[in-house]
Amino acid sequence: MSSEVEEEERRPLIGHDLGSSILIVHQNEDTISICPLPQSNPTDTSSLSLPNQRLSSLDVFRGLTVALMILVDNVGRAFPSLNHSPWFGVTLADFVMPFFLFVVGVSIGLVFKKVSSKPNATKKVISRTLKLFLLGLLLQGGYFHGHGKLTYGVDLSKIRWLGVLQRISIGYFFASISEIWLVNHNILVDSPAGFVRKYSIQWMFSILLCSVYLCLLYGLYVPNWKFKHSNLLSSSDSSHLSIIQNVHCEVRGSLEPPCNVVGFIDRLILGEDHMYQRPVYIRTKECSVNSPDYGPLPPDSPGWCLAPFDPEGILSSLMAAITCFMGLQYGHIIVHLQGHKQRVLLWSVFSFSLLLIGYILEILGMPLSKALYTLSYTCITAGASGLVLTAIYYIVDIEHLRKPTVLLQWMGMNALVVYALAACDIFPAVIQGFYWHSPENNLVDASEALMQIIFHSKRWGTLAFVIVEILFWGLFAGFLHKKRIYIKL
Repeated sequence: MSSEVEEEERRPLIGHDLGSSILIVHQNEDTISICPLPQSNPTDTSSLSLPNQRLSSLDVFRGLTVALMILVDNVGRAFPSLNHSPWFGVTLADFVMPFFLFVVGVSIGLVFKKVSSKPNATKKVISRTLKLFLLGLLLQGGYFHGHGKLTYGVDLSKIRWLGVLQRISIGYFFASISEIWLVNHNILVDSPAGFVRKYSIQWMFSILLCSVYLCLLYGLYVPNWKFKHSNLLSSSDSSHLSIIQNVHCEVRGSLEPPCNVVGFIDRLILGEDHMYQRPVYIRTKECSVNSPDYGPLPPDSPGWCLAPFDPEGILSSLMAAITCFMGLQYGHIIVHLQGHKQRVLLWSVFSFSLLLIGYILEILGMPLSKALYTLSYTCITAGASGLVLTAIYYIVDIEHLRKPTVLLQWMGMNALVVYALAACDIFPAVIQGFYWHSPENNLVDASEALMQIIFHSKRWGTLAFVIVEILFWGLFAGFLHKKRIYIKL
């Protein structure tokens, strides 16, 4: 997921604690240089830092998110409770995407504080958005099959258009464009009222996006629909008989798997062949005898269990962009507030408020759903993101305990390359390409099997193997950092 993937991470970020009144004297694509205005309070020297210093906690946060993605993606089958929730509810894996989007928003808040040329800044944003989207299409459109299937290539008539990087690119685009065009950069923030005036139009825009999502989710009519599938779930035999399955809906406001608006819009615009073919709800009790893990279909399973559904769909990506806007406000706090205590206090207040709102919405009947990216899920995960960032900020940038988090920091500074090679299985697939007699006899599978033998457990051996894998990627990212090699878009 590496949002993080946002490669503005490669830019040196603003220092730890400049005064609430700051002047941005220079900005280009890669650097923000800042200096305190004369009226700034010079007494709090501990909070001042040199211009162009990176905010290390953001790198650690990105690295933690990438490590978390590698963990849940690889141990989800061994520990189903760590895998994505089949439909309603939240698990550890369901925090990965919001973490990516949140830190993208924070970074945008630091980068676009002063825009010398709005058209030029917009061109750069569009360029980055397209490159990130196309990279996601290459990595997740079906061309690389990855671990367990040593082939490559994709039928263009069935390529998957959306995915993790595509969703991040959409959130990045909306948040960046709003920061460039909907913020009055001439307003000096010297009071809460000034803060509101500066960002009020941007907040109204994010509320508008949220309102469009909610109106469509609860107001759009979902008709009956049908889809084609093979009568064997995982059959690769193209000659197998295809079955036309009818799904009865004729409803508004349903959030259940077969009749929600998110899936309806994706089927209408993307087409069933261009959606994710192994949806999360295949692990619900209705669709799996081993729920919440994958398993055979129950005898009385509904027909929609085999229908495609994209977890990074069009409408849900619109709502996912709101997470970027929430992260954006945390970035604004970094820029406009003086002192560590003020930042930590406001971040904590905002984070707990978002958690409270999310729980209230759930109590009122809006369930938590990563697949639909409901508003309750957005608030809960954004609040959790804020608390995690606050904790990391305190540990790394206030207490300066850098050594325990150095591997995560290195991963965060080269998050895109780690995401592509590790989370998208490119590196494991390359290693697996060298095997002895049989494809199963390769270094990756042999190493995992060895760990399972050492721990006398398939589950714990797999977990140990993945932890070693994360350590490997941390050291690899550290090597790139020491060689000053950074992958940018």
